[in-house]
Amino acid sequence: MIVDCGIYDAGVRRPGTFTFEQAFEASKGPGTYVWLGLYEPTEEEFASVRSSFELHELAVEDALKAHQRPKLEVYDDTLFVVIKTARYGDREEAVTLGEILLFVGVNFVVVVRHGEGSPLIETRKRVEKRPELLACGPGAVLWAIVDHVVDDYLPVLQGLERDIDEVEDAVFSPVEDNPAERIYFLKRELMEFLRGVRPLLDPLDRLARGNFTLLHEDVRPYFRDVNDHLVRVVEQLEGDRDLLTSVLQSNLTQLSIRQNEDMRKISAWAAILAVPTMIAGIYGMNFAHMPELKAVWGYPFALGLMLAVCTGLWKAFKRSGWL
Repeated sequence: MIVDCGIYDAGVRRPGTFTFEQAFEASKGPGTYVWLGLYEPTEEEFASVRSSFELHELAVEDALKAHQRPKLEVYDDTLFVVIKTARYGDREEAVTLGEILLFVGVNFVVVVRHGEGSPLIETRKRVEKRPELLACGPGAVLWAIVDHVVDDYLPVLQGLERDIDEVEDAVFSPVEDNPAERIYFLKRELMEFLRGVRPLLDPLDRLARGNFTLLHEDVRPYFRDVNDHLVRVVEQLEGDRDLLTSVLQSNLTQLSIRQNEDMRKISAWAAILAVPTMIAGIYGMNFAHMPELKAVWGYPFALGLMLAVCTGLWKAFKRSGWL
């Protein structure tokens, strides 16, 4: 469905509400362009947009089906840009990715959103306060949207890092716990986020270099700034990925050490208990001519022997750290 349809003359939004047909007719005027926003449109809803702006069928197919990698493609005089949006749920510790697909032409910007994350209402309001920037054409709208999406990556990154700090503290805590499942889950979410973010580096780099006539030269420095922000986000994500790998290895190492300690304790107690079992087994045999069988001191001697040997073994294992 159409979320918003605005007409911009020299960077200023024309007051009033317009149908798509009215906006398309207005976009034919000099210095005028249309900013059209749609949310998960159907093929029928998108048909008039496609035919009016002569959008390439391959790009239209991508926009309708979504699930694309971030990319930048050029179809004649139209740029087709795909970017991933991201939102982080602290309670479920999960990254939810959405998608924004943009068609940028000389007199139009068509924005197609899929999924949750990075609503563009505030972006539109904020950039409309800068008519001198919007006067640079549809490229300014493209920058505003990309800048907003990249800024929204920071809360996601911060949420992931908070949880990474928690699992790191849990691994090195004196309290015996095994956060391996949580570490695996966080690493999976981080890798999914990284896969959605890292491919955007190349499109932003190409936009920052200013190789496209659709982009006004005054807008190019803004793309370089966004590109720098994205590079820092990707570098931080890669660092967090390596940190999670180290935390997981440390957790597995600690589990192995704990298992070895448990095995030593079990082995030590088994050795201690084997002594009274052996002595009791010997004196429990029913041979008629066993020594000490009828001795008055036989019973306390057997108990004393058990106690002395077990105490000696316990002290020896304690000194060696097995108990």
